Amino acid sequence: MPNHKVDGPIGRVLCALLLVLCFYAGDAFPAGGYFVLGYGPYAHQSAGTSTAVGFDAFAGASNPAKLSEVGTRLDLGVLAFMPYRRITRTGSDSAFDIQSKSRNDFFLVPDGAYARRIDDVWAWGVTLYGNGGLNTEYHENTGVPGSNGNPDRCGDRPGNFFRGCGEVGFDLLQLVVAPTLSVRLWTRHSFGISPLLAFQQIRAYGLQAFEPLSRDADHVTNQGYDGAFGAGVRVGWLGKIQPWLDLGATYATKVYMEEFNEYRGLLADGSFDIPDNFSVGFALKDQNLTLAGDIHRIFFGHVPALGNGVLNTLTDPEKPLGDRQGSGFNWNHQTNYRLSLTWHTTPNLDLRAGFAYGRVPQADSSTNTASFTMLAPNPALNLTAGFSYRPAHDTEFHFAYGAYRRGEYEGDSALFPGAKERAEPRVDTIYLAWSRTW
Repeated sequence: MPNHKVDGPIGRVLCALLLVLCFYAGDAFPAGGYFVLGYGPYAHQSAGTSTAVGFDAFAGASNPAKLSEVGTRLDLGVLAFMPYRRITRTGSDSAFDIQSKSRNDFFLVPDGAYARRIDDVWAWGVTLYGNGGLNTEYHENTGVPGSNGNPDRCGDRPGNFFRGCGEVGFDLLQLVVAPTLSVRLWTRHSFGISPLLAFQQIRAYGLQAFEPLSRDADHVTNQGYDGAFGAGVRVGWLGKIQPWLDLGATYATKVYMEEFNEYRGLLADGSFDIPDNFSVGFALKDQNLTLAGDIHRIFFGHVPALGNGVLNTLTDPEKPLGDRQGSGFNWNHQTNYRLSLTWHTTPNLDLRAGFAYGRVPQADSSTNTASFTMLAPNPALNLTAGFSYRPAHDTEFHFAYGAYRRGEYEGDSALFPGAKERAEPRVDTIYLAWSRTW
């Protein structure tokens, strides 16, 4: 049994990574609504396919039961995330027909995980990962003095895309620490559990036009960053059904978050829970190839800030912004489909490719959906490719490239009846990682 200690160098590495994640994790993630498709070096190469395949230390972020198959290892990675997001309004009038490109177009996002085999039955580990992608910043405005929607706050400044003043944007960070315990039973079956200990941070600005619609106008916009803590749990099963077939299933409860005090007048119910979700998957294996697939379902509609319609507040004064029934993004539950292929070319080199598709979570293209979507557009199609190279038996290097496409979205404006609003998101990613095994 290895004799290294978590409170030694490995523990210091994980603690340092946790601090870095607190600063950077929320600056990035497309597809799956605002869930990243997958976590860790193998999932990034495989378009997120990870329920029954990909035995790195990131089991706490995908399927905790996989930890029984991992052994003792440390995985550290960084994602270069390069989003392009442009929004356009046409058909309002010459002043409010605006086109703007988000300036947040490059981020570095670290992640990390550690796994430790206790004996032939038990294993434990910890995973650090983040969700985000609701990070946009638009600078363009009408250029027309006095065209904002709240002159009491904005004076005669030109209006931005949402009729506020100044830059307009929305930034969400979600960081999850997932300590994990896994047990192998009956030789072929493993079960795992991961408490999900979450921190999230939010910032909204340039939304002054929404203040008159809020139950708390002083806590809608331009309040800086505000944080909240929360907790949930993920459970999983992995079955080694045949030498050529593995099956897996996992479920994560809703992560119940504290209320945001500084934005309690903006978000429905004043909070932003992480929605519950589940995944089922398979892996078909022979000596050199592994074909794997996942179906992942995210229940965005269970979170009022995500599931409520845009028109809730605009059409009913009894449902102001910040109320449990107040306006949200009008996102539906979303299902993502993932498929990956791994080719074990030599004992030292594995090649992987993946494909994932999930309809954008927006419920429709009506006035009940479109306007808030401009704050957080999402691509729908993901293609990835990468490799893992082992120069020595205890060291592995990883590379992955991802392309997120086909997220164009157009709908009717809730702010300007008769106008159309369009979002054009696409994302490119490069992921680099290093692994050490014992």
